[in-house]
Amino acid sequence: MKIGLIVYSQTGHTLDVCEQLKDRYVAAGHEAVIERVTVVGERTPQTKTFELDAKPDAARYDAMVFASYVEAFSLCPVMNDYLKEIDSLEGKPTACLVTQQFPYPWMGGNRALKQMKKLVDAKNGAVKGTAVVNWARSKRTATTAAALEQLASAF
Repeated sequence: MKIGLIVYSQTGHTLDVCEQLKDRYVAAGHEAVIERVTVVGERTPQTKTFELDAKPDAARYDAMVFASYVEAFSLCPVMNDYLKEIDSLEGKPTACLVTQQFPYPWMGGNRALKQMKKLVDAKNGAVKGTAVVNWARSKRTATTAAALEQLASAF
């Protein structure tokens, strides 16, 4: 199976988790490719308008993992806009991953996943797994391991 890991990451934390997940998919015999969503110029959480630059084509893959970070207790606006713009995911197996600084999923991660899932559902994708990685030092190792386990078995 050809799996596309589509990621928006500013600090590298979300990308790091996706690289570990890609390694798991490859070890299981899948072809896995990481593609990054990018914006034109610099973007900060205070930036209200932006233009998507790189918009990976989800049609190239048999299955998808969408990954982004939580911003202001919600899905990052860049991933939100990307998911609104992509074509249909008709029946395509999909997984959703978010990373966040706060130590508990209820501090934005769960809401961001719900938003991401709703966007994938609107494109007729079939969500097979979700995960939140809490980047707070005390939770990082455990939540990363749990997310990798959950999403590695999604396909």
